[in-house]
Amino acid sequence: MKINEALRKYALVPKRYEKKENGWIVDTFDGRYFYKEKKPNTDILDYLKTRSFDYLPKLISAHDNDYQLYEYLEDYDIPKEQKILDMILLISLLHSKTTHYKEVNLDDYEKICDDLNNNIEYLYGYYNDLITLIDTKVYMSPSEYLLARNISLIFSALDENKKRLEKYQLLVKEKTNERNVVLHGNLKLDHFIRNKDSYLISWDKSKIGIPVFDLYKLYNNHALDFDFYNLFKEYENNYPLMEDEKELFFILISMPEIIEFKGSEFEKCMNISKEIEKIYKTNIFTKKV
Repeated sequence: MKINEALRKYALVPKRYEKKENGWIVDTFDGRYFYKEKKPNTDILDYLKTRSFDYLPKLISAHDNDYQLYEYLEDYDIPKEQKILDMILLISLLHSKTTHYKEVNLDDYEKICDDLNNNIEYLYGYYNDLITLIDTKVYMSPSEYLLARNISLIFSALDENKKRLEKYQLLVKEKTNERNVVLHGNLKLDHFIRNKDSYLISWDKSKIGIPVFDLYKLYNNHALDFDFYNLFKEYENNYPLMEDEKELFFILISMPEIIEFKGSEFEKCMNISKEIEKIYKTNIFTKKV
């Protein structure tokens, strides 16, 4: 096993292995470690050290390895509502410590706007075709009826995003520089550990970019699990978004997902219900902020 080769390299003798979704927890005679077979993003990790952002597990393996070996961090059992609040505060700290500005490339913003507009138009067409097909049926299935009853919510979300996109285009038209930060890239509660301190783990998708993409990822993963109004306010208390950044964030989280009629009738109804609930909650959230 590659894992044993890695442990030998660092003079670690294993006692017990525990398989996890993306790696292994290894008990050794010198402590507990986490192993995963993927080259670490050491450029980002080194950069974080220069910014005094130390809230990540200690990487044991060297830069030239195609695996990661970390000191294992124990996660305390605390209420998930407290945990995600601690997480949002750490994200605001990450963005604050790594903020820098670069000259705007208008082509980049043009591409963002074109992609968003194309997505809106595609979704209009997709849901128009879908509801037209459903309306031709004499007897609708429960899932079809559920979508038909709520299709106006989807079209309203798309209409609102069309307006937001026009506003966003005006806001970025005169921009001369943009704010960039280190993005974790895959924010969800499973990638946050709270014990004596707070830690973010799983930095495989980290990169430099606009701060809202981290917030969008977190929202997308947990929109139905938490009330994001207070979380967003806590974030902005520490790291206020610029007007164009906030508008882009609202566009991203308000974009309906494609609902595919796959699986059992129960699964289809559940998927539609979740998407409708997310659109409804997002609409309330964006109006409150």
